[in-house]
Amino acid sequence: MKRFLLVVIMIMAIMLTGCGAGNESENAEAIPPVPAEFAGKTNPLGADAASAGADVFDGYCASCHGESGHGDGPAGASLNPAPKNLAELQTQIGDDYLFWRISTGKPGTSMVAWQGILTEEQIWQVAAFIRTLK
Repeated sequence: MKRFLLVVIMIMAIMLTGCGAGNESENAEAIPPVPAEFAGKTNPLGADAASAGADVFDGYCASCHGESGHGDGPAGASLNPAPKNLAELQTQIGDDYLFWRISTGKPGTSMVAWQGILTEEQIWQVAAFIRTLK
């Protein structure tokens, strides 16, 4: 009987390990290429723009992305898919990607297009602030 239970437990452990590995690869999302009209853009503002960007982020982004940009804002808790962890994402992308996504949003998510609501300067300020997130 003990041997049977040991075999069952081992089989269950293997199955659970396999399920966890599958979920990680399913949840991993490739970063799409930046469209040509945004590709190669770099932030024209200096690092001091991050301070102004913090204010804009607080007013427009923190409710979903959280104060530290980890995707844990109070409004983000009910969103599917969940808001991105910007502190993590910003290490993997360029300024052009940040400007593109903030400007045009992301279809299929709750990420709205801020172009026309925020000025181009404010979008760059937010991008500068996102670069400071850890």
